[in-house]
Amino acid sequence: MTQFRPCIDLHQGQVKQIVGGSLNDQGADTNFVSPYDAAYYASLYRKHDLQGGHVIALGPGNQEEVLKALAAWPNALQFGGGVNQSNAGEFLQAGASHVIVTSYLFENGQFSWERLEALKAETGKERLVLDLSCRRTESGWNIATDRWQTVTETAVDSKTLSELANHCDEFLIHAADVEGLQAGIDEELVILLGQNASIPITYAGGARSLQDLMRVDELSKGKVDLTIGSALDIFGGKGITLEECLSWNRR
Repeated sequence: MTQFRPCIDLHQGQVKQIVGGSLNDQGADTNFVSPYDAAYYASLYRKHDLQGGHVIALGPGNQEEVLKALAAWPNALQFGGGVNQSNAGEFLQAGASHVIVTSYLFENGQFSWERLEALKAETGKERLVLDLSCRRTESGWNIATDRWQTVTETAVDSKTLSELANHCDEFLIHAADVEGLQAGIDEELVILLGQNASIPITYAGGARSLQDLMRVDELSKGKVDLTIGSALDIFGGKGITLEECLSWNRR
């Protein structure tokens, strides 16, 4: 059954919800800036035993908040944002259950199996999440790196999902084109993920209501989990409450 997965998105040292496709070196279009720090949300998720959440650092200036969140609920939250072979172990030691990686695995725009193997040797397959966040292209979807601004040649398709599933514990996939817009999920992408879900997959992007949880459950046949950000009441949203998500997970 599809589960709600929590998140903590950090930008410029604050917990925020942004429009994913707008993120660049100058900033981002922002839906919400929290008055609370990352540890507050980590403690909230711990209180409700919300498993499988991810902490994402969107650019520099977030290290202090990342460490606060990981310390507030050790070995329960995944971390992504600038993770590479040299620092992955540090985040695991700081309390991350897994590290999440995208951009490091690409060299000159090409996927690097050598880098994947080196990273896997550092973390172990069981503590590695591959972020296959993507943008829609003429042929389907392609992995987007560098804060979703660089679209690579690597497709998110059955072949890629099958090959990479042997090298990690989970996939995290943001649909960058709809991320933060609260305009509905990318249903075709969710169907594709459900058809190829040999390991746990979390989808994020566009979710706005309890009906979207139901829809992901239906389209993926319960094989894909869903993260909800901007629409959630704890992030200033009006589409769905945390309590509704908790009730859904308890079904």
